[in-house]
Amino acid sequence: MVKTWLVVANVKKDIWDLMQMIEGLEAVIIADRDGVPILKVSTELVPDASTRPAFLATFATAADQASKLGLSKNKTIICSFHSYQVVHFNKCPVYISLIATRDANTGLLLGLEPELESLVALVGNTIQTEEQH
Repeated sequence: MVKTWLVVANVKKDIWDLMQMIEGLEAVIIADRDGVPILKVSTELVPDASTRPAFLATFATAADQASKLGLSKNKTIICSFHSYQVVHFNKCPVYISLIATRDANTGLLLGLEPELESLVALVGNTIQTEEQH
């Protein structure tokens, strides 16, 4: 259990470091299909409503519906709001949500996908290893 805690703490630090590189990125949330946050790194500026399970679970539903369009599995959804934008990555069984200001560079946010995916895999592998022991 201690090893898992250390890995999660290191992953949170790595995510925080990534957030500092992109102006306007206010939160990175890794959640399950039901929108329950597994890991959350955020500033105090992130809107509270965007971190709630009801909001986060909407992406899983939207991704499922978009996949029914016949264009294969949906991998990314970008939502724009008045003051914020949200980029969701489908990394089934988890979903990564990036919450940023309206003016944040969307291309840079999309460019974080490989690094975030490797961090999610690291946490997942650590948890699986601990469960097997």
